[in-house]
Amino acid sequence: MTIVNEIREAATAVRIGAHRSDGPAVPVLDPRTGTAFTEVRTGNRADAEAALAVAGNALPLWSATAPAGRSAALRAIAADVEALAKEPEWPALITQETGKRLAEATAELGLTVAYFRIMADLLDRQQTERFDVVPGIAHRVSVRPAGIAAVLTPWNFPVSIPARKIAPALAAGCPVLFKPSELTPLSSMVLAAVVERHVPDGVLSTVLGTPQDVADPWLAAKEVGVVSFTGSTRVGRLIAASTAPRFVRTVMELGGCAPFIVLPDADPQAAAQTLLVAKYRNNGQSCIAANQILVAREVATEFTEAFAAATEKLVVGDPTDPATDLGPLAPAGDPARMAALVEDAVSRGARVVSSGKVPGEGHYAPATVLLDAPVGSRVLTEEIFGPIAPIHVYDRLDDALALHHSTGYGLAGYVCGADLDNAQAVADRLSAGIVGINNGTPNTPWIPFGGLGDSGLGYEGGRPGLEAFQTFLSVGAKPQGA
Repeated sequence: MTIVNEIREAATAVRIGAHRSDGPAVPVLDPRTGTAFTEVRTGNRADAEAALAVAGNALPLWSATAPAGRSAALRAIAADVEALAKEPEWPALITQETGKRLAEATAELGLTVAYFRIMADLLDRQQTERFDVVPGIAHRVSVRPAGIAAVLTPWNFPVSIPARKIAPALAAGCPVLFKPSELTPLSSMVLAAVVERHVPDGVLSTVLGTPQDVADPWLAAKEVGVVSFTGSTRVGRLIAASTAPRFVRTVMELGGCAPFIVLPDADPQAAAQTLLVAKYRNNGQSCIAANQILVAREVATEFTEAFAAATEKLVVGDPTDPATDLGPLAPAGDPARMAALVEDAVSRGARVVSSGKVPGEGHYAPATVLLDAPVGSRVLTEEIFGPIAPIHVYDRLDDALALHHSTGYGLAGYVCGADLDNAQAVADRLSAGIVGINNGTPNTPWIPFGGLGDSGLGYEGGRPGLEAFQTFLSVGAKPQGA
Protein backbone atom coordinates (compact mmCIF):
# COMPACT_ATOMS: atom_id res chain seq x y z
CA MET A 1 0.00 0.00 0.00
CA THR A 2 1.40 3.40 -0.93
CA ILE A 3 1.73 6.18 1.59
CA VAL A 4 -1.00 8.10 -0.25
CA ASN A 5 -3.48 5.27 0.23
CA GLU A 6 -2.40 4.89 3.85
CA ILE A 7 -3.27 8.53 4.46
CA ARG A 8 -6.63 8.11 2.72
CA GLU A 9 -7.51 5.08 4.79
CA ALA A 10 -6.36 6.61 8.07
CA ALA A 11 -8.82 9.46 7.39
CA THR A 12 -7.28 11.68 10.06
CA ALA A 13 -5.65 15.06 9.86
CA VAL A 14 -3.93 14.68 13.22
CA ARG A 15 -0.45 13.18 13.55
CA ILE A 16 1.24 13.63 16.93
CA GLY A 17 3.65 10.76 17.45
CA ALA A 18 1.60 7.76 18.54
CA HIS A 19 -1.32 10.01 19.52
CA ARG A 20 -4.38 9.91 17.26
CA SER A 21 -7.36 12.18 17.75
CA ASP A 22 -10.95 11.07 17.47
CA GLY A 23 -12.19 14.58 16.83
CA PRO A 24 -15.10 15.64 14.62
CA ALA A 25 -14.98 14.68 10.96
CA VAL A 26 -15.10 17.25 8.17
CA PRO A 27 -15.92 16.52 4.51
CA VAL A 28 -13.29 16.92 1.82
CA LEU A 29 -14.85 18.16 -1.40
CA ASP A 30 -13.91 17.32 -4.97
CA PRO A 31 -14.29 20.66 -6.79
CA ARG A 32 -15.00 18.81 -10.04
CA THR A 33 -18.36 17.71 -8.65
CA GLY A 34 -18.86 19.88 -5.60
CA THR A 35 -19.48 16.77 -3.50
CA ALA A 36 -17.45 15.14 -0.73
CA PHE A 37 -15.25 12.23 -1.73
CA THR A 38 -14.12 11.49 1.82
CA GLU A 39 -13.95 12.97 5.28
CA VAL A 40 -11.15 13.41 7.80
CA ARG A 41 -11.08 13.57 11.55
CA THR A 42 -9.87 16.88 12.91
CA GLY A 43 -8.20 17.86 16.13
CA ASN A 44 -9.16 20.03 19.07
CA ARG A 45 -7.43 22.21 21.64
CA ALA A 46 -6.23 19.17 23.58
CA ASP A 47 -4.58 17.84 20.43
CA ALA A 48 -2.92 21.19 19.76
CA GLU A 49 -1.56 21.26 23.31
CA ALA A 50 -0.37 17.66 23.00
CA ALA A 51 1.49 18.56 19.82
CA LEU A 52 3.07 21.51 21.59
CA ALA A 53 4.29 19.27 24.42
CA VAL A 54 5.71 16.73 21.98
CA ALA A 55 7.53 19.46 20.06
CA GLY A 56 8.93 20.85 23.28
CA ASN A 57 10.36 17.43 24.13
CA ALA A 58 11.87 17.13 20.65
CA LEU A 59 13.49 20.58 20.64
CA PRO A 60 16.67 19.70 22.61
CA LEU A 61 17.41 16.65 20.48
CA TRP A 62 16.70 18.20 17.07
CA SER A 63 18.41 21.51 17.81
CA ALA A 64 21.49 19.59 18.98
CA THR A 65 21.56 17.47 15.81
CA ALA A 66 24.58 18.45 13.74
CA PRO A 67 23.82 20.50 10.61
CA ALA A 68 25.12 17.61 8.47
CA GLY A 69 22.53 15.31 10.05
CA ARG A 70 19.72 17.77 9.46
CA SER A 71 20.70 18.38 5.84
CA ALA A 72 20.90 14.60 5.27
CA ALA A 73 17.34 14.28 6.58
CA LEU A 74 16.14 16.99 4.22
CA ARG A 75 17.77 15.27 1.25
CA ALA A 76 16.15 11.97 2.21
CA ILE A 77 12.76 13.70 2.36
CA ALA A 78 13.39 15.22 -1.06
CA ALA A 79 14.26 11.82 -2.51
CA ASP A 80 11.05 10.30 -1.16
CA VAL A 81 8.92 13.14 -2.53
CA GLU A 82 10.65 12.84 -5.90
CA ALA A 83 9.95 9.11 -6.03
CA LEU A 84 6.29 9.55 -5.05
CA ALA A 85 5.85 12.32 -7.63
CA LYS A 86 6.56 9.76 -10.35
CA GLU A 87 3.63 7.63 -9.21
CA PRO A 88 0.07 8.68 -10.10
CA GLU A 89 -1.55 8.68 -6.64
CA TRP A 90 -0.19 11.87 -5.07
CA PRO A 91 -0.60 14.18 -8.09
CA ALA A 92 -4.11 12.77 -8.57
CA LEU A 93 -4.93 13.51 -4.92
CA ILE A 94 -3.69 17.10 -5.23
CA THR A 95 -5.85 17.54 -8.31
CA GLN A 96 -8.85 15.99 -6.59
CA GLU A 97 -8.58 18.37 -3.63
CA THR A 98 -7.55 21.60 -5.41
CA GLY A 99 -8.92 21.32 -8.95
CA LYS A 100 -5.53 22.17 -10.48
CA ARG A 101 -4.46 20.31 -13.60
CA LEU A 102 -2.46 17.11 -13.17
CA ALA A 103 0.57 18.68 -14.85
CA GLU A 104 0.49 21.51 -12.33
CA ALA A 105 0.08 19.07 -9.44
CA THR A 106 3.16 17.17 -10.58
CA ALA A 107 5.07 20.44 -10.99
CA GLU A 108 4.14 21.38 -7.42
CA LEU A 109 5.77 18.22 -6.16
CA GLY A 110 8.87 19.06 -8.16
CA LEU A 111 8.97 22.45 -6.44
CA THR A 112 8.60 20.69 -3.11
CA VAL A 113 11.66 18.56 -3.86
CA ALA A 114 13.61 21.70 -4.68
CA TYR A 115 12.76 23.40 -1.38
CA PHE A 116 14.10 20.51 0.69
CA ARG A 117 17.26 20.10 -1.38
CA ILE A 118 18.03 23.79 -1.58
CA MET A 119 17.58 24.30 2.15
CA ALA A 120 19.92 21.37 2.74
CA ASP A 121 22.47 23.02 0.43
CA LEU A 122 22.11 26.39 2.15
CA LEU A 123 22.54 24.79 5.57
CA ASP A 124 25.70 23.03 4.39
CA ARG A 125 27.09 26.34 3.16
CA GLN A 126 26.29 28.17 6.39
CA GLN A 127 29.38 28.23 8.58
CA THR A 128 30.26 29.85 11.86
CA GLU A 129 31.80 33.16 10.85
CA ARG A 130 34.90 34.60 12.46
CA PHE A 131 35.96 38.24 12.20
CA ASP A 132 39.30 39.79 13.07
CA VAL A 133 38.09 43.37 12.97
CA VAL A 134 39.19 44.68 16.37
CA PRO A 135 42.83 44.17 17.42
CA GLY A 136 43.12 41.64 20.20
CA ILE A 137 39.47 40.53 20.04
CA ALA A 138 38.17 37.49 18.18
CA HIS A 139 34.57 37.90 17.06
CA ARG A 140 32.49 34.85 16.25
CA VAL A 141 28.92 34.67 14.94
CA SER A 142 27.12 31.35 15.28
CA VAL A 143 23.54 30.33 14.54
CA ARG A 144 20.93 28.67 16.71
CA PRO A 145 17.33 27.57 16.12
CA ALA A 146 14.71 30.15 17.02
CA GLY A 147 12.57 27.58 18.88
CA ILE A 148 9.45 25.69 17.91
CA ALA A 149 7.97 26.82 14.59
CA ALA A 150 4.23 27.07 13.99
CA VAL A 151 3.45 26.61 10.29
CA LEU A 152 -0.02 27.61 9.05
CA THR A 153 -0.69 27.02 5.36
CA PRO A 154 -3.41 27.54 2.70
CA TRP A 155 -5.07 25.24 0.20
CA ASN A 156 -3.92 26.54 -3.17
CA PHE A 157 -0.48 24.88 -3.03
CA PRO A 158 -1.08 22.25 -0.32
CA VAL A 159 2.35 20.64 -0.61
CA SER A 160 4.86 23.18 -1.90
CA ILE A 161 3.86 26.03 0.43
CA PRO A 162 4.19 23.81 3.51
CA ALA A 163 7.53 22.61 2.12
CA ARG A 164 8.67 26.22 1.71
CA LYS A 165 8.22 26.62 5.47
CA ILE A 166 8.89 23.18 6.91
CA ALA A 167 12.19 22.66 5.04
CA PRO A 168 13.96 25.76 6.43
CA ALA A 169 12.48 25.22 9.89
CA LEU A 170 13.86 21.68 10.02
CA ALA A 171 17.17 22.82 8.57
CA ALA A 172 17.46 25.43 11.31
CA GLY A 173 16.82 22.84 14.02
CA CYS A 174 13.26 23.88 14.85
CA PRO A 175 10.54 21.30 15.56
CA VAL A 176 7.42 22.12 13.56
CA LEU A 177 3.76 22.41 14.51
CA PHE A 178 1.87 22.14 11.22
CA LYS A 179 -1.71 23.19 10.57
CA PRO A 180 -2.75 22.52 6.93
CA SER A 181 -5.88 23.81 5.23
CA GLU A 182 -9.19 22.09 5.86
CA LEU A 183 -9.91 22.21 2.10
CA THR A 184 -6.89 20.12 1.12
CA PRO A 185 -5.83 18.14 4.19
CA LEU A 186 -4.90 14.83 2.57
CA SER A 187 -2.35 16.22 0.12
CA SER A 188 -0.63 18.00 2.99
CA MET A 189 -0.80 14.96 5.25
CA VAL A 190 1.10 12.89 2.71
CA LEU A 191 3.95 15.38 2.95
CA ALA A 192 3.78 15.21 6.75
CA ALA A 193 4.00 11.42 6.65
CA VAL A 194 7.03 11.57 4.34
CA VAL A 195 8.80 14.04 6.63
CA GLU A 196 8.07 11.90 9.68
CA ARG A 197 9.98 9.01 8.13
CA HIS A 198 13.25 10.95 8.33
CA VAL A 199 13.14 12.99 11.54
CA PRO A 200 12.92 11.94 15.21
CA ASP A 201 9.53 11.55 16.84
CA GLY A 202 7.91 14.85 17.69
CA VAL A 203 9.98 16.97 15.29
CA LEU A 204 6.88 17.36 13.12
CA SER A 205 3.35 17.26 14.53
CA THR A 206 0.29 17.97 12.41
CA VAL A 207 -3.14 19.05 13.60
CA LEU A 208 -6.07 20.15 11.48
CA GLY A 209 -8.86 21.99 13.25
CA THR A 210 -10.41 25.39 13.82
CA PRO A 211 -8.06 28.34 14.31
CA GLN A 212 -9.44 28.80 17.80
CA ASP A 213 -8.69 25.20 18.77
CA VAL A 214 -5.37 24.75 17.00
CA ALA A 215 -3.67 27.99 16.05
CA ASP A 216 -4.56 30.04 19.12
CA PRO A 217 -2.81 27.74 21.65
CA TRP A 218 0.29 27.68 19.48
CA LEU A 219 0.35 31.45 19.03
CA ALA A 220 0.10 31.94 22.78
CA ALA A 221 2.79 29.41 23.73
CA LYS A 222 6.08 30.83 24.95
CA GLU A 223 7.94 27.87 23.41
CA VAL A 224 6.91 28.94 19.89
CA GLY A 225 9.65 31.18 18.52
CA VAL A 226 8.53 31.57 14.91
CA VAL A 227 5.13 31.70 13.23
CA SER A 228 5.07 31.24 9.46
CA PHE A 229 1.71 31.91 7.80
CA THR A 230 0.47 32.15 4.24
CA GLY A 231 -3.08 33.38 3.75
CA SER A 232 -5.28 36.44 3.70
CA THR A 233 -4.30 39.88 4.91
CA ARG A 234 -7.26 39.84 7.29
CA VAL A 235 -6.04 36.71 9.08
CA GLY A 236 -2.46 37.98 8.95
CA ARG A 237 -3.51 41.00 10.98
CA LEU A 238 -5.14 38.76 13.57
CA ILE A 239 -1.97 36.70 13.88
CA ALA A 240 0.18 39.82 14.17
CA ALA A 241 -2.06 41.17 16.95
CA SER A 242 -1.97 37.84 18.77
CA THR A 243 1.81 37.46 18.68
CA ALA A 244 2.78 41.10 19.21
CA PRO A 245 2.72 41.02 23.05
CA ARG A 246 5.44 38.35 23.04
CA PHE A 247 7.41 39.86 20.14
CA VAL A 248 7.25 36.53 18.32
CA ARG A 249 9.00 36.46 14.99
CA THR A 250 6.45 36.18 12.20
CA VAL A 251 6.83 35.45 8.52
CA MET A 252 3.62 36.24 6.71
CA GLU A 253 2.92 35.99 2.99
CA LEU A 254 -0.46 37.63 2.62
CA GLY A 255 -2.75 38.85 -0.15
CA GLY A 256 -1.63 40.44 -3.39
CA CYS A 257 -2.92 42.60 -6.21
CA ALA A 258 -0.07 42.21 -8.67
CA PRO A 259 0.18 44.75 -11.50
CA PHE A 260 0.97 43.46 -14.99
CA ILE A 261 2.38 46.48 -16.82
CA VAL A 262 2.68 46.38 -20.60
CA LEU A 263 5.01 49.15 -21.75
CA PRO A 264 4.67 51.06 -25.06
CA ASP A 265 7.61 49.20 -26.63
CA ALA A 266 6.38 45.71 -25.66
CA ASP A 267 5.70 43.03 -28.24
CA PRO A 268 1.91 42.69 -27.81
CA GLN A 269 1.79 39.05 -28.84
CA ALA A 270 4.63 38.04 -26.54
CA ALA A 271 3.16 40.04 -23.66
CA ALA A 272 -0.20 38.30 -24.14
CA GLN A 273 1.48 34.91 -23.90
CA THR A 274 3.29 35.96 -20.73
CA LEU A 275 -0.01 37.07 -19.20
CA LEU A 276 -1.65 33.73 -19.98
CA VAL A 277 0.83 32.15 -17.57
CA ALA A 278 0.88 34.95 -14.98
CA LYS A 279 -2.92 35.12 -14.84
CA TYR A 280 -4.24 31.59 -15.35
CA ARG A 281 -1.57 29.41 -13.72
CA ASN A 282 -3.15 27.30 -10.97
CA ASN A 283 -6.61 28.37 -12.21
CA GLY A 284 -5.73 31.95 -11.27
CA GLN A 285 -5.56 30.95 -7.61
CA SER A 286 -2.05 32.07 -6.84
CA CYS A 287 -0.93 34.85 -4.51
CA ILE A 288 1.36 36.23 -7.20
CA ALA A 289 -1.18 35.98 -10.05
CA ALA A 290 -1.44 39.05 -12.27
CA ASN A 291 -4.35 41.15 -11.01
CA GLN A 292 -4.23 44.66 -12.46
CA ILE A 293 -3.48 44.48 -16.19
CA LEU A 294 -2.24 47.94 -17.10
CA VAL A 295 -1.57 48.38 -20.82
CA ALA A 296 -0.03 51.32 -22.67
CA ARG A 297 -2.43 52.78 -25.22
CA GLU A 298 0.17 52.40 -27.99
CA VAL A 299 -0.11 48.61 -27.89
CA ALA A 300 -3.49 48.19 -26.21
CA THR A 301 -5.53 47.16 -29.25
CA GLU A 302 -3.18 44.44 -30.49
CA PHE A 303 -2.41 43.17 -26.98
CA THR A 304 -6.07 43.03 -25.97
CA GLU A 305 -7.12 41.25 -29.14
CA ALA A 306 -4.35 38.69 -28.75
CA PHE A 307 -5.04 38.01 -25.10
CA ALA A 308 -8.83 37.91 -25.48
CA ALA A 309 -8.53 35.51 -28.42
CA ALA A 310 -6.21 33.24 -26.45
CA THR A 311 -8.56 33.31 -23.46
CA GLU A 312 -11.56 32.37 -25.59
CA LYS A 313 -9.69 29.25 -26.70
CA LEU A 314 -9.05 28.03 -23.16
CA VAL A 315 -10.79 24.79 -22.26
CA VAL A 316 -12.42 24.81 -18.83
CA GLY A 317 -13.09 21.31 -17.61
CA ASP A 318 -11.89 18.19 -15.85
CA PRO A 319 -8.32 18.85 -14.62
CA THR A 320 -7.39 15.21 -15.19
CA ASP A 321 -8.02 15.63 -18.94
CA PRO A 322 -4.79 16.66 -20.74
CA ALA A 323 -6.87 18.87 -23.04
CA THR A 324 -8.05 21.03 -20.12
CA ASP A 325 -6.49 24.45 -19.61
CA LEU A 326 -8.41 25.51 -16.48
CA GLY A 327 -9.94 23.32 -13.81
CA PRO A 328 -12.50 24.11 -11.10
CA LEU A 329 -11.87 26.47 -8.21
CA ALA A 330 -11.25 24.82 -4.85
CA PRO A 331 -13.57 26.80 -2.53
CA ALA A 332 -17.25 26.09 -3.16
CA GLY A 333 -18.19 29.77 -3.01
CA ASP A 334 -15.58 31.03 -5.46
CA PRO A 335 -17.60 30.78 -8.69
CA ALA A 336 -20.24 33.04 -7.13
CA ARG A 337 -17.49 35.37 -5.91
CA MET A 338 -16.06 35.56 -9.45
CA ALA A 339 -19.50 36.33 -10.85
CA ALA A 340 -19.95 39.14 -8.33
CA LEU A 341 -16.61 40.69 -9.28
CA VAL A 342 -17.54 40.59 -12.96
CA GLU A 343 -20.97 42.07 -12.25
CA ASP A 344 -19.42 44.94 -10.31
CA ALA A 345 -17.01 45.76 -13.14
CA VAL A 346 -19.71 45.54 -15.81
CA SER A 347 -22.01 47.81 -13.80
CA ARG A 348 -19.22 50.39 -13.93
CA GLY A 349 -18.73 50.11 -17.68
CA ALA A 350 -16.41 47.17 -18.31
CA ARG A 351 -17.01 44.85 -21.29
CA VAL A 352 -16.76 41.05 -21.04
CA VAL A 353 -14.90 38.48 -23.10
CA SER A 354 -14.99 34.98 -21.63
CA SER A 355 -13.79 31.48 -22.40
CA GLY A 356 -17.34 30.27 -22.94
CA LYS A 357 -19.22 27.39 -21.37
CA VAL A 358 -18.21 25.61 -18.21
CA PRO A 359 -19.34 22.22 -16.87
CA GLY A 360 -22.76 22.25 -15.25
CA GLU A 361 -21.66 20.84 -11.91
CA GLY A 362 -18.68 21.55 -9.71
CA HIS A 363 -16.86 24.75 -8.77
CA TYR A 364 -16.20 26.02 -12.29
CA ALA A 365 -15.86 29.62 -13.41
CA PRO A 366 -15.07 30.81 -16.94
CA ALA A 367 -11.85 32.61 -17.72
CA THR A 368 -13.06 36.17 -18.17
CA VAL A 369 -11.38 39.20 -19.72
CA LEU A 370 -12.80 42.55 -18.65
CA LEU A 371 -12.05 45.23 -21.23
CA ASP A 372 -11.86 48.87 -20.15
CA ALA A 373 -11.99 47.94 -16.47
CA PRO A 374 -12.72 51.23 -14.67
CA VAL A 375 -10.45 52.52 -11.93
CA GLY A 376 -13.07 52.15 -9.21
CA SER A 377 -13.95 48.52 -9.92
CA ARG A 378 -13.22 45.88 -7.31
CA VAL A 379 -11.21 43.79 -9.76
CA LEU A 380 -8.58 46.54 -9.84
CA THR A 381 -8.45 47.14 -6.09
CA GLU A 382 -8.97 43.69 -4.53
CA GLU A 383 -7.17 40.38 -4.84
CA ILE A 384 -9.16 38.40 -7.44
CA PHE A 385 -7.70 34.94 -6.79
CA GLY A 386 -9.41 33.44 -9.79
CA PRO A 387 -9.53 33.49 -13.62
CA ILE A 388 -10.64 37.09 -14.16
CA ALA A 389 -8.33 39.39 -16.13
CA PRO A 390 -9.22 43.11 -15.92
CA ILE A 391 -7.53 45.25 -18.58
CA HIS A 392 -7.08 48.96 -17.97
CA VAL A 393 -5.49 51.16 -20.65
CA TYR A 394 -3.17 53.93 -19.50
CA ASP A 395 -1.74 57.00 -21.24
CA ARG A 396 0.81 57.94 -18.58
CA LEU A 397 2.95 55.38 -16.78
CA ASP A 398 2.75 57.48 -13.62
CA ASP A 399 -1.02 57.04 -13.59
CA ALA A 400 -0.68 53.25 -13.93
CA LEU A 401 1.85 53.15 -11.10
CA ALA A 402 -0.40 55.31 -8.92
CA LEU A 403 -3.25 52.83 -9.46
CA HIS A 404 -0.92 50.02 -8.42
CA HIS A 405 0.33 51.80 -5.30
CA SER A 406 -3.17 52.80 -4.22
CA THR A 407 -4.06 49.19 -3.30
CA GLY A 408 -1.60 48.97 -0.40
CA TYR A 409 -0.48 45.52 -1.55
CA GLY A 410 3.12 44.71 -2.41
CA LEU A 411 3.67 41.05 -3.16
CA ALA A 412 4.42 40.62 -6.88
CA GLY A 413 4.43 42.47 -10.17
CA TYR A 414 5.12 42.00 -13.86
CA VAL A 415 6.58 44.24 -16.55
CA CYS A 416 6.64 43.54 -20.29
CA GLY A 417 8.85 45.58 -22.59
CA ALA A 418 11.54 45.33 -25.25
CA ASP A 419 14.05 47.63 -23.53
CA LEU A 420 15.17 45.56 -20.54
CA ASP A 421 16.92 48.47 -18.84
CA ASN A 422 13.75 50.51 -19.01
CA ALA A 423 11.65 47.56 -17.85
CA GLN A 424 14.01 47.12 -14.90
CA ALA A 425 13.62 50.80 -14.06
CA VAL A 426 9.84 50.35 -14.01
CA ALA A 427 10.18 47.21 -11.88
CA ASP A 428 12.24 49.23 -9.39
CA ARG A 429 9.26 51.57 -8.95
CA LEU A 430 6.85 48.79 -8.01
CA SER A 431 5.83 47.94 -4.47
CA ALA A 432 6.63 44.25 -4.70
CA GLY A 433 8.78 41.51 -3.27
CA ILE A 434 9.22 39.80 -6.64
CA VAL A 435 8.83 41.00 -10.23
CA GLY A 436 8.80 39.10 -13.50
CA ILE A 437 10.13 40.96 -16.54
CA ASN A 438 8.74 39.29 -19.67
CA ASN A 439 8.36 36.30 -17.35
CA GLY A 440 5.15 34.88 -15.92
CA THR A 441 6.87 32.62 -13.36
CA PRO A 442 9.60 34.65 -11.62
CA ASN A 443 9.75 32.67 -8.38
CA THR A 444 12.37 30.04 -7.52
CA PRO A 445 13.36 28.48 -4.17
CA TRP A 446 16.87 29.92 -4.47
CA ILE A 447 15.77 33.54 -4.04
CA PRO A 448 13.99 35.37 -1.21
CA PHE A 449 10.27 35.90 -1.62
CA GLY A 450 8.11 38.13 0.55
CA GLY A 451 5.63 40.96 0.58
CA LEU A 452 5.49 44.63 1.51
CA GLY A 453 2.66 46.62 3.05
CA ASP A 454 -0.61 44.69 3.18
CA SER A 455 1.13 41.71 1.56
CA GLY A 456 2.99 40.77 4.69
CA LEU A 457 6.48 40.76 6.16
CA GLY A 458 9.53 38.55 6.25
CA TYR A 459 10.95 36.32 3.54
CA GLU A 460 10.76 32.73 2.40
CA GLY A 461 13.17 31.00 0.05
CA GLY A 462 16.88 31.55 -0.33
CA ARG A 463 19.17 32.30 2.58
CA PRO A 464 16.71 34.75 4.21
CA GLY A 465 14.15 31.94 4.25
CA LEU A 466 16.52 29.78 6.30
CA GLU A 467 17.55 32.63 8.57
CA ALA A 468 13.90 33.35 9.41
CA PHE A 469 14.04 30.30 11.69
CA GLN A 470 17.43 31.07 13.21
CA THR A 471 18.87 33.34 15.84
CA PHE A 472 22.43 34.62 15.85
CA LEU A 473 24.87 34.60 18.72
CA SER A 474 27.72 37.09 18.36
CA VAL A 475 30.67 36.70 20.71
CA GLY A 476 33.70 38.97 21.10
CA ALA A 477 36.46 37.26 23.08
CA LYS A 478 39.90 38.30 24.22
CA PRO A 479 42.44 36.69 26.52
CA GLN A 480 41.83 37.27 30.21
CA GLY A 481 43.76 40.24 31.49
CA ALA A 482 44.49 41.56 28.00
